[in-house]
Amino acid sequence: MAIEDILQRFWEDLVARPSGPLALRFLLQPVMATLFGIRDGIKDARDGRSPYFWTVLSKPDERRARLVEGVRSTGKVMVLAVILDAVYQIMQLGTFYPFEAVVVAIVLAFVPYLLIRGPAARIARWWSSGRLGPNHE
Repeated sequence: MAIEDILQRFWEDLVARPSGPLALRFLLQPVMATLFGIRDGIKDARDGRSPYFWTVLSKPDERRARLVEGVRSTGKVMVLAVILDAVYQIMQLGTFYPFEAVVVAIVLAFVPYLLIRGPAARIARWWSSGRLGPNHE
């Protein structure tokens, strides 16, 4: 099987997932990852830590520790994403492609976390500084 055939099958399988069985996971898993990102962003703000995604991109000395922290935070959602995708693949495709399951898990669980954590920290810092307090006019 040529690499082009593998990539085409991979893409077709990915595009078909949201309309197949277990489609609700395409909503629930990003929501769970978002909630974890908000929780960790608020904790970052309280601890005075630098923005998560920016730190991962620009600080090689902190990158590994921060990525491990993010994977630990989203690990259960990512494992669930892999398991649900394996079930989907077996039901729909009659086989299991581990790489596809990992890609789906990353897209559904880690990417939303990565995108939300930094803005959540910024909003929490802004909120705690009194700019959005209840007496603000």
